[in-house]
Amino acid sequence: MSVVVVTDSSSRLPADVRRRWGIREVPLHILVDGTDLRDGVDEVPEDIYQRGDATTAAATPAELSAAYRQALDDSGGDGVVSVHISAALSGTFSVAAKTAADVGPAVRVIDSKSAAMGTGFVALAAARAAAHGSDLNAVTAAAESAVRRNHAYLVVQRLDNLRRSGRIGGAAAWLGTALALKPLLRIDDGKLVLAQRVRTASKAVAAMVDRICEIVGDNTAALAVHHVANPTGAADVAAALADRLPGCEPPMVTDLGPVLAVHVGAGALAVCVEVAP
Repeated sequence: MSVVVVTDSSSRLPADVRRRWGIREVPLHILVDGTDLRDGVDEVPEDIYQRGDATTAAATPAELSAAYRQALDDSGGDGVVSVHISAALSGTFSVAAKTAADVGPAVRVIDSKSAAMGTGFVALAAARAAAHGSDLNAVTAAAESAVRRNHAYLVVQRLDNLRRSGRIGGAAAWLGTALALKPLLRIDDGKLVLAQRVRTASKAVAAMVDRICEIVGDNTAALAVHHVANPTGAADVAAALADRLPGCEPPMVTDLGPVLAVHVGAGALAVCVEVAP
């Protein structure tokens, strides 16, 4: 048997990747019109990011407990490593940590301090270590190493969703008066903060590509480009990164999913990068 890796649906790991590496997924929740919808399980309205009354919620203790107990059983007792969206952005990590404590010490919970494939890359690092036969401590260490090597940037087209969500740190003070700006945001120690004030969306996207290229430098890295209802913009960013970082594999391109879309709104573009050790 081997250690089993669990993550949540915000990680944006494609189903075929999860199957290949044996990664289990628990759903986060979208609450709209009095209905609780499970991300990745229930049908979610395509325009969910335009629903002003839509909110999100963490995975439930029951869902996490069931996933952990099944994974622990399937591991033959070798253990479980559970990787989740930043504790500063969601209550999922807190719920997961409490649930894991109830299940037992063979379940380790990791705060990815990121979101989308920033979380996904950490889960993948853990799953690869598990596939190579690493024990619970080594798989945990692989995940923690990946957390330190991850970076994420985001460009939003409108500030309304961010303002409603309240999930923004250092930029909160100027959001109310910065309507003419297209902010470049980054995730810093798990928090979404302002990286740069930019006057146009195109310049913000260019600045995001520049930042990623500076981070990678001459190293190799895994890259992912995300979007909300903006596949053309995502394709352009992916092409720019592939052109400027020829030593890296072409970026994975996926949508941000309904949970994250509720908070960042239509047109958003994001890049997550994991620099090789």
